[in-house]
Amino acid sequence: MPDRPQASVVIATWNGLQHLRQCLPALMSQTIVEFETIVVDNGSTDGSSEWISRTYPHIILERLGKNHGFAEANNLGIARARADLIATLNNDTRPEPDWLENLVNAATAFPDVGAFGSQVVLATNPSILDSAGISTDVLGIAWDRGNADLVGSDHAGEVFGVSAAAALYRKELLKETGGFDGSYFAYLEDVDLAWRARWLGWKARHVPSARVMHARSATAGEDSPFKTFHLGRNKVWTIAKNHHGPTLLGYIPLAVLYDLGSLLPTIARQRSLAALRGRLAGIRSIGPALRKRRHVSSARKCSWKDLKPFVEKPSWPWTIWRRQQRLRLTQKSGKIPRPP
Repeated sequence: MPDRPQASVVIATWNGLQHLRQCLPALMSQTIVEFETIVVDNGSTDGSSEWISRTYPHIILERLGKNHGFAEANNLGIARARADLIATLNNDTRPEPDWLENLVNAATAFPDVGAFGSQVVLATNPSILDSAGISTDVLGIAWDRGNADLVGSDHAGEVFGVSAAAALYRKELLKETGGFDGSYFAYLEDVDLAWRARWLGWKARHVPSARVMHARSATAGEDSPFKTFHLGRNKVWTIAKNHHGPTLLGYIPLAVLYDLGSLLPTIARQRSLAALRGRLAGIRSIGPALRKRRHVSSARKCSWKDLKPFVEKPSWPWTIWRRQQRLRLTQKSGKIPRPP
């Protein structure tokens, strides 16, 4: 293990042994040599920790007694990281051999940028993008940039934020922002971090040469009630904590209308009230989010004018519906559906 690694890679896992068997060998094949790996096991019962200890004794293993969630597990791993560049990597990913090297090279080339995102592609069809960064709009809707588009349509450049499924952050950014909000447990914690980093003046950049294959939502399930609940709750918190107040007030009626338009079909499709329960949970617990907002607001180093170019205008409702439908069909078939 190097005394001062170039990068630290943090992997949070929960009963993900089947994924780690593919993720860790790919990570160990990286072209960059001087990096450390930190795995935070969220109380797995499938033998993940025992397998890691036997197979990769040099890996720093943090064993937790229970599932603390993706956000907090990553924070615990980040706290143990020794490098100034810290990568987060989902356990259900397989990075290409030069993935980490390309991220580190980008960090060297752009010293004013605090976060670097990967070209994340679908494991079921690597010619299709899963994520090329984070996009968000004035209604508070956030999504994976480039999702379900063909690889090659994404280009290197500045983005609103990066997906924590495979990202590289400067330790200074994580220290200044406080890292991920552990109360999120899972989902949208990277969107929240992107907002807070942006308000502090940090930039984010997409690095398409840093390529990772991703078995999307392999742990919780793409359309599971668990994921739907946390997306609904965490969306409310993210808007309450971070959104520009005057802009948000102007768009509240439209935001509510759009959300209802999304909520009802989701309930009908899933035959579950998870989407509604998530939103209600977010509203009921909005007090702590608003208190955090005061801290975010008082720490701001830039204005809405600086952020506005990276926050998109509202899309037409049918555009949002088509984007979501395209994602579901692509995930199911591994192919991009033809336009109607």
